[in-house]
Amino acid sequence: MHDRWRVSVALAYAAFVLVGMSAGVGGVLLPAQIGDYGVDKATVGLTFFTFSAGFMLAGATAGSLVDRLGTRAALVVGGGAFVLAGLYTAIRPPFAALVAVQVVAGYGTGVLESVLNAYLTRLPSATTLLNHLHAFFGVGALLGPLLAAWMLGFLPWTAVWLVLAVVCLPLTAGFLVAYPGGGTTGRRAGRRTDPASPQSSGAPDPASPAHTPEKAEKGLLAAALRTPGVLLASVFLAVYVGLEIGVGNWGFSFMVEEYGQPGLVAGYTVSGYWLGLTLGRFLISPVAARLGLTATGMAFVCLFGVTASAALIWLAPVTAVAAAGFALLGFFLGPLFPTAMVVVPRLTTPRLVPTAIGVMNGVSVIGGSALPWLAGAVAQGVGVWTLMPFALALALLQLVVWHLLVARMTADEDVPAPSPG
Repeated sequence: MHDRWRVSVALAYAAFVLVGMSAGVGGVLLPAQIGDYGVDKATVGLTFFTFSAGFMLAGATAGSLVDRLGTRAALVVGGGAFVLAGLYTAIRPPFAALVAVQVVAGYGTGVLESVLNAYLTRLPSATTLLNHLHAFFGVGALLGPLLAAWMLGFLPWTAVWLVLAVVCLPLTAGFLVAYPGGGTTGRRAGRRTDPASPQSSGAPDPASPAHTPEKAEKGLLAAALRTPGVLLASVFLAVYVGLEIGVGNWGFSFMVEEYGQPGLVAGYTVSGYWLGLTLGRFLISPVAARLGLTATGMAFVCLFGVTASAALIWLAPVTAVAAAGFALLGFFLGPLFPTAMVVVPRLTTPRLVPTAIGVMNGVSVIGGSALPWLAGAVAQGVGVWTLMPFALALALLQLVVWHLLVARMTADEDVPAPSPG
């Protein structure tokens, strides 16, 4: 059983490397897709919206999928959707079909992320495992641009998605072997108690026939949506994800068009951005903990670092300085997403924490589609040089929202800066 646990964790890490690669290749493939289909930046940005629609659908259905089918089958569904979307994209479908198939790609990716996160939260040392899980996303996002830039030197852009789909096949087969089956997650969760649970408060049991799980879920969702701190945290993550993906998607075009970098070198620059994000998740938290910084204090330091890095890239007259700025921008962005999750218990009651995190993830996807699309539309109309002023504006907005969010937190003692190890 212990060996099976190790294999399942290793597969989860490998899956997040693949998910990170699929995110990382996107920005490198955009110019090739624009040229191939003869569309502009704003039009190709429609794929951001359809992918996000699929991702949000996955977030809304992954829980019931696990409850009914079990972790193993849910992961196979997610992996299968990813493979099918990748193989279809590899045959170079018409542009309308390319936009549509992103719903399937987003759904597969979203199911894999949601189910693997939920699975690891139930294992020993869940905090460490989850931090490593998201760091491996950064590893994949680092490798993705390198792979895509290298392959575009001698193959069409569709070949990149063929490789991703083929890599996902053995992972999906591994899910069948290493993960538990049986749809019992929801029933187990319904029997747990905590100080805020219905069993301790005298409220109706959400797991009882008179108070179905569906009704309980709707009630929790409504309560989370009425919590100002949860809404602010959702806005914060929407801006964060929009900034992270916007820079990741359009940074390649920015370095090619504004600094005249060759495609391969620009791919290295974008990889440096994702490398910085990965290293930030591994390194900043332990250093902050040794310095005695709390989670909220560490976030303020990172937010100032993000703002300064965006300004550096915008104003840098030298290509090497701009490239270093991309790495620094990713480095300071890295810890912000997990830190926002760490402080959720200080924003709402213990019973609402899982629902609040679900709301935050869902809203973050909206920012991850709308803001990169807006960045592309502005770049199309004004020029790609606008990417860094756009990123700077989002960085400043993050600072404002985080300040308002901290003011909403409970008066409990601030938690230490989270450490991935």
